[in-house]
Amino acid sequence: MTAVETRTLGRVYAGGVRALEGLSLSIERGEVRGLLGPNGAGKTTLVRILSTILLPSEGQAFVLGHDVVRETAAVRAAIGIVFGGDKGLYPKLTARQTLDYWAALYRVSVEEARRKVPALLDRVGLATRADDRVETYSRGMKQRLHLARGLVGNAQVLFLDEPTIGMDPIAARDFRALIGELRGEGRTILLTTHDMAEAEAVCDRVALIDHGRLLAVETPESLSRLVSQHERIDFEGDERIAEAVKGLPGVVSVKPVLPAGFRVEVADSAIVRSVLALLVEQGVTSVNTSRPSLEEVYVHVVGDRGLKV
Repeated sequence: MTAVETRTLGRVYAGGVRALEGLSLSIERGEVRGLLGPNGAGKTTLVRILSTILLPSEGQAFVLGHDVVRETAAVRAAIGIVFGGDKGLYPKLTARQTLDYWAALYRVSVEEARRKVPALLDRVGLATRADDRVETYSRGMKQRLHLARGLVGNAQVLFLDEPTIGMDPIAARDFRALIGELRGEGRTILLTTHDMAEAEAVCDRVALIDHGRLLAVETPESLSRLVSQHERIDFEGDERIAEAVKGLPGVVSVKPVLPAGFRVEVADSAIVRSVLALLVEQGVTSVNTSRPSLEEVYVHVVGDRGLKV
């Protein structure tokens, strides 16, 4: 039995806005699956349907074999949700009180909660702030409390929607290590993210979606190769040099960037060498190469939808 399965899933919002369209997805038990796509691709809508917060307009979705519409109670008992932000947290409660409250909602016994809550707070690095009110927490601390809340009911399937937003690099690194531990315990995790490094570090496979449709399911290694094909070069120079670069085969675009330079986007990393050779020949001394963000790669792959990159 798969942990998560959708069959031609669709969701239409008021006004005819279609967030998901014919999306069929299967996630194996014990798998960490990344869900990657531009803003508005349908990632959060999918997670909300799987966690029974939204109803699908068409198709079916199952969690551990339970239909999310017909067997809502069984699904909710088996999942943990980390949406982030302030939803699900109460500013006047302490972290300990928050987890005690959610443990009661999940019908965790008082004896078990007394053992589990301190252990979870320690696991997410909040033990020393356990009795401070949530309103005094930073955004990153709230994200860690969200994760503890998602685990308090002993969830077998976890839905994590942009879970490291607001975390500092050390906290994000610790979070990724925790994901590895949860995988080792046999839990299934669906993680939405824009962070390529995060996907590479924790995911077994990643699903690419756009306009509510599933584009592909890839391993992080194959997705990394996709990103590397679209390297870019920033240089300081004048319009004459920019026009010369535009004439090179394989150059996708040359656009001005502040304060006094240009950004070159290429169709394949093999073209970078010829661009650099031309820039050196033209006397350019300030050059920098880098890889685009995941969202910028999507502009190349699925077309420019008006995203600011």
